[in-house]
Amino acid sequence: MAISLQMPISTSLPSSSSSVRLKNLRNCRTLCSMAAKTKAKIPIPPLNPKDPFLSKLASVAATSPETLLNRPVNSESPPYLDLFEAPKLMATPAQVERSVSYNEHRPRRPPPDLPSLLLHGRIVYIGMPLVPAVTELVVAELMYLQWMDPKDPIYIYINSTGTTRDDGETVGMESEGFAIYDAMKQLKNEIHTVGVGAAIGQACLLLAAGSKGNRFMMPHAKAMIQQPRVPSSGLMPASDVLIRAKEALTNRDTLIKLLAKHTGNSEETVSKVMRRPFYMDSTSAKEFGVIDKILWRGQEKIMADVAPPEEWDKGAGIKVVDGY
Repeated sequence: MAISLQMPISTSLPSSSSSVRLKNLRNCRTLCSMAAKTKAKIPIPPLNPKDPFLSKLASVAATSPETLLNRPVNSESPPYLDLFEAPKLMATPAQVERSVSYNEHRPRRPPPDLPSLLLHGRIVYIGMPLVPAVTELVVAELMYLQWMDPKDPIYIYINSTGTTRDDGETVGMESEGFAIYDAMKQLKNEIHTVGVGAAIGQACLLLAAGSKGNRFMMPHAKAMIQQPRVPSSGLMPASDVLIRAKEALTNRDTLIKLLAKHTGNSEETVSKVMRRPFYMDSTSAKEFGVIDKILWRGQEKIMADVAPPEEWDKGAGIKVVDGY
């Protein structure tokens, strides 16, 4: 079979082609002999020792050299590229962990939640009705901030409907608001209160209980004071209903005394306006004594830059004679 595959070779070649082939063969032998004598080396480009391709080849050659020696003859992929895994579109966690640029800025611990970030800025945010869970958290934050620094002020942002919901249904006892109030009064720190959104019932008391001169309110916030409400008592006996009613009256009197103390009004005035829900916008709350200032960005600077009437008259060329 091997004999049948041999191609017939013609012995009658043209003289010109034979001479050219002989000449090329002699030149090739001459170059090979010169290279052997001078020991000339083919120039090799400089190798990067950190090249991932070469590093991979070196690791494969060290661990399993037969992978490099027994290469497939008719491979569809370029040489040695099949040693690498499929390309990835994102770094693995181990690669991110080893990244120098990431290690310089990555957090050393899991990011905190939003209340923790606010607490770091000495801000206590009351954004829910005063139920036991909210009271527990607020009192704990106040005590923690005093322990951290008994001199720096504490900022309380209030957006709460007190111990009731928007529709007036009772969700918490009046003692929840009194608990936060007592904690505020026991602190050595200065308390800055800010009303945002709504401060209703017991939340209005907390707003007014801030340090004098540091009680603020947003321009479009609302405040409202009302009498305490008795929880639903449909399944209670008559004697228990009477006890609950007396407790509600006691809480009402306490709320009136505290509001009168912090607003500067008499107890009769506070009791009179509390007979029905008494709503106040920021201006009315300031007039009633619940707050001291209305927060408006840049308002103080704008009012300070306003020229007095005399300068306006002088600029307009108006001369004032005898006060007219």
